[in-house]
Amino acid sequence: MTPLQLTYLAAGQKSAEVTDWAARIGWVIGILLFVALVYWLMREGWKWRGTLQSDLPELPTAPESPGTARLTMSGRYHGSTTAGQWLDRIVAHGLGTRSRAELTLTDAGLDVVRPGAADFFVPADALRGARLDKGIAGKVLTEGGLLVVTWAHGDRLIDSGFRSDHAAEHTEWVDTLNEMINKTEGAR
Repeated sequence: MTPLQLTYLAAGQKSAEVTDWAARIGWVIGILLFVALVYWLMREGWKWRGTLQSDLPELPTAPESPGTARLTMSGRYHGSTTAGQWLDRIVAHGLGTRSRAELTLTDAGLDVVRPGAADFFVPADALRGARLDKGIAGKVLTEGGLLVVTWAHGDRLIDSGFRSDHAAEHTEWVDTLNEMINKTEGAR
């Protein structure tokens, strides 16, 4: 090769552009807008579900003197669903909000105190059953890792899921709740 040809080749070769900043910024903005749209649609879906469930009556509050505690439990509230349909989350009146929970079972019913979320009370005559399960409303745990309490509210049966900080307590809760329900049903 002659020096003239080498000069011509060297002039033709130049380094590729490292970054096309305009394209990169455009892609980043596009992705951020897409993520924001997805979150907005999820929020709107949550609000729409609440609107559809607006016929659910207000949640009862704990009585002034509920009586002595039969059982207490500290743990997490994982949500409420339509009974038997573990993915049909109920979001009305704050029942769809996961939170820490303090449960107290008395002869009057089940008191659920949730810091940062709406507390609710399930009267003893509304309790329908208790069981151990593995999942509720998108939360799946090990077999028997979730205490599910079935109760009546208005014309609906609701499953509410709880997980104790001490999983060994679950069996005692199921036994005590079912015993209490059987006594209540016998009195009706």
